[in-house]
Amino acid sequence: MAYETNPHPVSYSLQPHRAARGKTQPITDLVFILGDQLSPSISSLKATSRDDARILMAEVMEEASYVPHHKKKIAFLFSAMRHFAESLRADGWRVDYVRLDDDGNSGSFTGELKRAIERHSADRVLVTEPGEWRVRQDMETWEDETGLPVEILEDDRFLCSHEEFRDWAEGRKALRMEYFYREMRRKTGLLMEDDEPAGGKWNFDAENRKPAKASLFMPKPHCVKPDPITEEVLTLVSDRFADNFGDLDPFWFAVTAEQAEAARDHFIAEALPDFGDYQDAMLAGEKFLYHSLLSFYINAGLLDPLETCRMAEEAWKAGDAPLNAVEGFIRQIIGWREYVRGIYWLKMPDYLELNFLDADRPLPDFYWTGETDMACLRAAITQTKEEAYAHHIQRLMITGNFALLAGIAPKTVHEWYLAVYADAYEWVELPNTLGMSQYADGGLLGTKPYAAGGNYISKMSDYCDGCRYDVKQKTGPDACPFNSLYWDFVSRNADKLRGNPRMARVYSTWDRMKDDRQGEYLETAEDFLASLDGE
Repeated sequence: MAYETNPHPVSYSLQPHRAARGKTQPITDLVFILGDQLSPSISSLKATSRDDARILMAEVMEEASYVPHHKKKIAFLFSAMRHFAESLRADGWRVDYVRLDDDGNSGSFTGELKRAIERHSADRVLVTEPGEWRVRQDMETWEDETGLPVEILEDDRFLCSHEEFRDWAEGRKALRMEYFYREMRRKTGLLMEDDEPAGGKWNFDAENRKPAKASLFMPKPHCVKPDPITEEVLTLVSDRFADNFGDLDPFWFAVTAEQAEAARDHFIAEALPDFGDYQDAMLAGEKFLYHSLLSFYINAGLLDPLETCRMAEEAWKAGDAPLNAVEGFIRQIIGWREYVRGIYWLKMPDYLELNFLDADRPLPDFYWTGETDMACLRAAITQTKEEAYAHHIQRLMITGNFALLAGIAPKTVHEWYLAVYADAYEWVELPNTLGMSQYADGGLLGTKPYAAGGNYISKMSDYCDGCRYDVKQKTGPDACPFNSLYWDFVSRNADKLRGNPRMARVYSTWDRMKDDRQGEYLETAEDFLASLDGE
């Protein structure tokens, strides 16, 4: 990987809190900024002024440990938070920053808010709405806990408010992303020509399914060499989270807005032109292909999503990237990203417990170790362990597809995805996992389960080459497990899926099979699942 050195090193002078010195000068507003709100235009900052406010930021163990987060994820967020605090100070804001290992750290957002109020005189608390339901529930208690008014402000970094999404969803029998996406295109004007989509189509996904070949030129991701602030965070994470999942080194993430913008520029220039064609492809040894790796930075607040889309659109207008690539990239941000956030806030908290297919198998240990004879799963999980990253098809059609076919409990699958990926926050990850990947919502997000046998994986990747299992073999101990698991999934869920129009052809094929052939598939699957369960 080619590393960018930080051209403007940040001096490491995080100010400790001053509880020991008594109260500081009076302030009007205490502004609490969370770790995924690293945007200078965040609504809580726009609602106050430098003269009236004291900003609070805090690394707390409760957030660092509610799932066993990947080491790189923790390091990325802590470093980005510390850099953001420095940038706020440089811009004239007064900032209290509480580090994880500071004396007296209470370990929770509520506890740190109370301690900050003890340090400062304030008339109110300002905070931008969090991305996660459980944190919002905690915030609802803050007025009673502190005795101060608490204003929870809308997160206007998103294009679609909760109210707008509810209005769009009301009265619809099916909440299809494609129709929502069209509304977002019209709202933003992105890739629009008057009131019609550029190129005459809303969606060019049919052009974006080419399998990649190893002979293709693969751009290297934009990497940043750790500076002293990041190095100190890496030491902290290595010491305090030694048993957590994942590799800490090499650490290459951007941790400032400037660095994230450089990563965006690199993607648009080097990878966006081929992103569309090969966005579904998978290659052994190629972790990143033409993917942007920008979701880390957009979801943490270091990049503005709409600005990022407009820059991609400009690349198309300038003739530097084809329409299918730019449309596919923009759809992921203003379409899918906004849509799953809308679903999350519309359906929580009940959404978390959905399990339409009654799947109850425990998550296999190899999801944490990568130690499996299935080459595709080994590649995706090992990459996840190394980088806290896998692209959307690896997540959906490898680790997610296997969990769906094997009948793994969807809530445990959700908790795994939330823990292991650096771009995972519950608002974006939960609907993707329970809805899109595991069909646990019974079809709210997807019109059918994203289930596939080994043939799909063989077509879209080279993982099957040299695998201990034979993808062309359908049954028996040497057959690709995806093949028999697929038909086992179809059979055991027939009562719930047979009536789905998009599954009609699948069940027609299953019904035409001779009984002994069906039996071979089910017996092979049973033997494999027994080995998975340690029987």
